Amino acid sequence: MLTIQKINELMGISESFQASYKLSEIMHDEQRRNDLFEAFLTEEQDLSFDWFTEYFQAEQSDRKNKKQDFTPDGIVTLTSSLLGSTVSNADICAGTGGLTIKRWAENKNASFYCEEFSDRALPFLLFNLAVHNMNAVVRHGDSLTRNFKATYRLTKSDRFSEIELIDSVGDFKAQTVIMNPPYSLPWKPDKSYIDQPRFKTFGALAPKSKSDYAFLLEGLHQLDDNGTMAIILPHGVLFRGSAEQTIRIKLIELNLLDAVIGLPEKAFFSTDIPTVVLVLKKNRADKTILFIDASKECTKKAKNNVIEQQHIDKILDVYRTRKEVDKFSHIATLGEIKGNEFNLNIPRYVDTFEPEPVVPLDQIMAEMKEIDAQIAHHSQELSVMMNELVGTNPYADSEIKRFASFFSDRVNPNKKSRKRKDVTRGEQLSLL
Repeated sequence: MLTIQKINELMGISESFQASYKLSEIMHDEQRRNDLFEAFLTEEQDLSFDWFTEYFQAEQSDRKNKKQDFTPDGIVTLTSSLLGSTVSNADICAGTGGLTIKRWAENKNASFYCEEFSDRALPFLLFNLAVHNMNAVVRHGDSLTRNFKATYRLTKSDRFSEIELIDSVGDFKAQTVIMNPPYSLPWKPDKSYIDQPRFKTFGALAPKSKSDYAFLLEGLHQLDDNGTMAIILPHGVLFRGSAEQTIRIKLIELNLLDAVIGLPEKAFFSTDIPTVVLVLKKNRADKTILFIDASKECTKKAKNNVIEQQHIDKILDVYRTRKEVDKFSHIATLGEIKGNEFNLNIPRYVDTFEPEPVVPLDQIMAEMKEIDAQIAHHSQELSVMMNELVGTNPYADSEIKRFASFFSDRVNPNKKSRKRKDVTRGEQLSLL
């Protein structure tokens, strides 16, 4: 099993903070990296998932500054399955490659393209693609500004991919695009960006405080003319206004948005926020948008909600058959969406409200009678205890007995008591 300790041991380091530097050094030496691949494969033979997801999330990621949230396996499986088969796949903000690995496991003869900004994540990404023997191109740099530090080509061989540093690469258009970008990451858009093909059609740039739609439009730009894209984002993209609303309206009017799938909260390792998968397609014939509320499709495990295979199967069945299911899915027309002012908040389309069951009147009366009986019983007990109280001096003793008699009369209004002076409200409070 590839524990943190085992990974560190295989890489020859004593502390996890050394991993990225050491792995980068190894990846530039063909013999050393091939030896490392073999060492890892003696410990783990299952190549269908990213070995480093939990390791990197726990030891290497920068949640605060770079909003790095690596995709849990259930969401990886769901998102990849929504896209289906492909001959080419792009993964923008690839991290350590978890989404690409799942696409490869289902499409082993496809070609792959990845972009990643993080210096710490890049060596893990190259490791993952090479140990899986993929044909791939990896660009290291900023997907939004398009400023890249390096470009790598991985070429499939008999055992592991060969890696070479190349000068440049042309535009890559993929049949499928899969993305889990950093959520609501601030960025610095230049005004000139609005004239670039990726943004020009949509009439606005994502706001400086939230780059979610900038990532979406970059991924969409890299999608070929008959392609399908799945992107994981925070729910705010469904309803926030200003520039984001302008972009959202254009996406809908151009008939690019195919489905909106709400996922459970607490599904990620380092953030509790619920997320949504947006499925986009170019050249769609269907003019409707499918909404799925899968916020309850999970199993509670410790502090997280885990999306398991039965939940994935339910979502995929509704997505593929494009059907309405009460309290789970709805097919919305353009007119309906316009009526909601292009607000895509899922509760506007999928009503999951469960009314409280109506309690029978005789049950309510029986419960009230039981409560009255309990009040009477406890009042009697309190009256007995008060009559047993003794003051520390004659005056206090007299006042306590007077109050006890008053309380007893209130508890037993029909019981005759000796004649006494009424206790005023003020006297009652002073005795207490």
